[in-house]
Amino acid sequence: MYSIHHSFRFRLAITFAFFGAMISLILSLGLSFTAHNLSDRLIDETLRAEIEDYISRRARNPNSHPPATISIRGYLFHPDQNNPDIPPALLELTPGKYQLALDSIPYRVAVIDKSDERYVMMFNEMRQRERESTFLTYLVTGALIMTLLSAWIGWWLAGRVVAPIAELGLRVGKASPEDNILDIDKGFEPDEIGKLANVFAGYLRRMRAFIERERAFTSDVSHELRTPLAIVLGVVELMEEDSHLQNKQQERIARIGRATRGMIDMTEALLLMGREASNDEPVRQKCDVCDIVNHAIDIHRHLLGTQTTVNLICHNHPHIAAERALFGIVVANLVRNAFAYTPSGSVTIKVSEDSLTVIDTGIGIHSEEIGNVFQRHFKGSGSTGSGIGLSLVKRICDRYGWETIIDSTEGEGTSAQLIFIV
Repeated sequence: MYSIHHSFRFRLAITFAFFGAMISLILSLGLSFTAHNLSDRLIDETLRAEIEDYISRRARNPNSHPPATISIRGYLFHPDQNNPDIPPALLELTPGKYQLALDSIPYRVAVIDKSDERYVMMFNEMRQRERESTFLTYLVTGALIMTLLSAWIGWWLAGRVVAPIAELGLRVGKASPEDNILDIDKGFEPDEIGKLANVFAGYLRRMRAFIERERAFTSDVSHELRTPLAIVLGVVELMEEDSHLQNKQQERIARIGRATRGMIDMTEALLLMGREASNDEPVRQKCDVCDIVNHAIDIHRHLLGTQTTVNLICHNHPHIAAERALFGIVVANLVRNAFAYTPSGSVTIKVSEDSLTVIDTGIGIHSEEIGNVFQRHFKGSGSTGSGIGLSLVKRICDRYGWETIIDSTEGEGTSAQLIFIV
């Protein structure tokens, strides 16, 4: 099951939230800059109007005093004279507009020279700063609310968008190639999701048709192959009991019997591998490992050279849970390869509680070929087989969760280890 943090709905909601946050941030920055810039302009206009008003009042009454309120404070002095009552910071200012702080109080200052006199008008920005701070708090709060609202809307919309996809996924997950009742494309709108559902439905119908053909083929092969092979094997067994046959005739009949039994085992194994059970668990039987190894040695003993010896080391006769025919195919392939490619020397087979190891002193495998031995139809430089055996071994091992390790040195021999679950 996917984590909610990796779901498409969550990612879509996060995208909406991020979009809402970016829009809110841009709007907040724009409003904050605009409000601050507009405030500075209004203050500058106020200071200019106050200076003009004070100049007009002095023209009527030279003894008029500059404004001195909580918000606005003015000064008049001669730049070239001593002005002890004027704050030193103001004496250094030239005509223009300034932003400065006196006694930790921020001021917006306008300076104008007229008739050898300098007019200084200051606006106390403390309250304005507080209002801007409050306004900024409102903007941040609005941005957070907008982000949360965008996330909620994104989650809701994503739910509406993802619902058909989730329904399609649920139907595809429940659909079985053996179930002809469930139609996964039923009830969807003729949109992109509907087209996707139609594609899945088409694949499912083709899989159902394929399974029907496979079942028919398996049934036909099971009958058409097993019946003649059983007849051949029966005739071979009768001929083997005939005491009037010559030695060469008996050897040929024995060879026919071995080939027939091998064909029967191979057919049964391939049919078992091709059969798809109702569940994913393969059928399991209790198999005596040592007994199957002895059987494989007896069947393939004719491949041994006159100077090759076989050593079987079997501890405690372990049993494993597997189909006997499939496990026999695995053991037979490992034993046959060791016998066929060891013209002289020895083949040692070790059986332990959790593994089967076949070690030979034969011709070995090229180092560049060792990684390809499990590929279907791959044949090494010294191989005379069809390249199916080890690939079939790999498929059977994958079916049961076993592991096969091949280690070989050219000219010195090969070690094949099968690690299975007891």
